[in-house]
Parts: sequence; C-alpha cells; structure tokens
Amino acid sequence: MPVLSRFALCLLAAWSLAACSVVDRVTPYKLDVQQGNVVTQEMVTKLKPGMNKSQVRFIMGTPLIVDAFHADRWDYVYRYQKAGTLTEERRVTLTFDGDTLKQVSGDVVAAPAGQEAKLPVPPENKPAPAAEEKGFFGKMLEKVGL
Repeated sequence: MPVLSRFALCLLAAWSLAACSVVDRVTPYKLDVQQGNVVTQEMVTKLKPGMNKSQVRFIMGTPLIVDAFHADRWDYVYRYQKAGTLTEERRVTLTFDGDTLKQVSGDVVAAPAGQEAKLPVPPENKPAPAAEEKGFFGKMLEKVGL
C-alpha cells in the first residue's frame, strides 16, 4: 500500500504542476453589455427646436434619465461594452422651455436650423380605410356568399 500512496502522491503533484500552466491561459468569459437608449444620427436629425415633448418622445423614445431637479432636461445615454471593453458611448441632452424643445447637445449632432424635420404619422392619426375596401376576410366571406 505505501507504493500505491507514493505513486498517487507523485501523480497528484504532477497534475497540480500541469494545471498551473493551464490556468494562465484560461480567461473568464465576458459578456457583451448594451445599456441605455440606442441613439442614432437619424433620430437626432429628425429633432428640431419648437417640437413638443410628445413629438420628441415619439422620435427618441423615453429618456433614460429625467432629472427631478431639472424637469426641462432629458438625458439619453448609450453604452456598449464588448468583452468588458467599452467600445461605444453616446450622450445626448435635450433641453426644453416649458413643453417645447429648445436645444439639442451631446455626442450626436442635431439637424441644421433651416432643415425641416419630417415626422412619421403616429398610428392614431392615420386615415381610416375606405368603406369599399374589404380586406382578406371580407373578400372570403363574399365568395362564400355571406
């Protein structure tokens, strides 16, 4: 039995030394982390001074930070970390005067003052389809005779 324990002890020591060299090459997996509001140049280009808060929220989404002490300031922050390394960071600050947009500042540049922003039509303002348009199920019911 002493020969077997001596062999096991040598095997354990050899395995421990081999594991030490492997530990140096093994690194922990780091997740890609995306935080905040995604802000693109296209979104900021659609903004123009004079818009109300609901129009701005329709374009930009709900702000990440609404300061309780400065109700007329919205901050949009976006950070992207790939494998633990910060690869992209954007900050946009919108300042309001009452309910109207006054100023856009931050990493992404706003549209020039002379450029007209084209807002998409919100779903509640789209015109209703004409009465003679029947749609798929209406046509199927018509073919069946109902």
